[in-house]
Order: sequence, then C-alpha cells, then structure tokens
Amino acid sequence: MLTVGFGGGCHWCTEAVFQSLRDVVDVRQGFIRSDPPNESFSEAVEVELDPDRISVDALVRVHLATHASAAAHKMRGKYRSAIYVLDPYSEDAACLSLERVRAETGVDFVTQVLPHRGFRLSDARFRNYRAQDPERPFCRTYIDPKLAKLRQEFAELLGAPESAPT
Repeated sequence: MLTVGFGGGCHWCTEAVFQSLRDVVDVRQGFIRSDPPNESFSEAVEVELDPDRISVDALVRVHLATHASAAAHKMRGKYRSAIYVLDPYSEDAACLSLERVRAETGVDFVTQVLPHRGFRLSDARFRNYRAQDPERPFCRTYIDPKLAKLRQEFAELLGAPESAPT
C-alpha cells in the first residue's frame, strides 16, 4: 500500500473526488504540511492506494483535472496545489506524471510535488462531507461539477454504478 496526499481546492471537494474512484483503499480528509516555505497546514486529503490496482499516475491526472491546478490565486495558502509524497517511488511517479500531463496539455500547472511532513485529520463532523448529505448547496455548487467531470473524463476509474456519484 502507498499513501499520497493531494491538496488543491477545498478538502470536501478533494475527498469526494477520490472517494468516487474504485480501487482507492481509503481517503482521509484533513490538513497536510511540508517543508518551508510550505510548512503551514493546508487543506488536503491522504489517499491510500494499492499501486497494483490504481496508479499514482491515474490519481495525479484526476487531481489536476478536478481543481484549479493552473491558477495561482490568492487562496493558495489555504488551498495549496500539491501532491504530497512519503517515499521515493511516489515522488518519482508523481513527478513523471506531472511532467507527462504538462507535455500532453501544454498547461503550466502551479501544482508542486512536495514532501509530506505532517497530517492532521479534519473534525469528524466535516469528514465524508458529501456522503453525509449530497443535497447541501455546497455539494451541488462545488462538488457535483467535479464529479460530473470525473464521469465524463475518467469513467473507467469510477466505482460501481450503484456507488457512483449522482
């Protein structure tokens, strides 16, 4: 098993995106920090995966497509666009994937591959945010469009139809 962290937009959105993927073992919503100048905690998720079932490359591609990965907006402190790695294998895989997608798309991503230096779990009332109540206005406005993009661009990675996002 591998653990890779992903930060970009709101962790409620990021959590729902990765929870929608089959073959992802676990998604933990919280805050991740890295080395200076990225030592402050930023909204993110930890994704546990079996690399024999789903690749780091697939997760990176999903991540880049489902948040503003090319925008250097003023909220980047709270919503750092990053792939947080814990081991050399994940670091190499994430860097190669990021470069491959840059070459394929011509997009200059602000997303960085950073060392994972600490994780703090979100308050229990906010975990599994969309799963708790998918009818919330936040879910309809911000999460559902990301899940629609997943269905359109990454259908082969989604869970079984009965568990697929509505």
